[in-house]
Amino acid sequence: MKNLRWLMISLMVIALDQGSKQYVVHHFVYQNPVPLCAWLNITLNFNSGAAFSFLANTSDWHRWFLSGLALLISAILLVWIIQTEQNKKAALIAYTLILGGALSNLIDRFVFGYVIDFIDFHLGGWHFATFNLADSAITVGAILLGLLLIFKRV
Repeated sequence: MKNLRWLMISLMVIALDQGSKQYVVHHFVYQNPVPLCAWLNITLNFNSGAAFSFLANTSDWHRWFLSGLALLISAILLVWIIQTEQNKKAALIAYTLILGGALSNLIDRFVFGYVIDFIDFHLGGWHFATFNLADSAITVGAILLGLLLIFKRV
């Protein structure tokens, strides 16, 4: 049960993500890009799909499917966190980053019916899908987990 202290990482991801989303919702106008630099805008968007707007323009069934999937993955990650040896710090970091991101986006989905996104990377006229800090935590955790699997460190 000592691994439960690792959940502080998940709680930090949730707090930072939810706090940043609330700041953007209260200080920025929906779909009105505010440039931070030549390649980065803050653009408030409401995403009814999955990470990086996948399934955003489909009917409402996907909201419940994605919520159920997020709950299932979160339960699996929690079991892995509890069962992982304490010396496997990189794996614990990966699991808790993914868990925190998944739970934070799940909070949005339950409270609002969509996920609040606002980070808008672009080069010239090309824009990457708008995302949030939870998506970033999930991505970093998944890349770390993938590397650990490739190098057999999990």
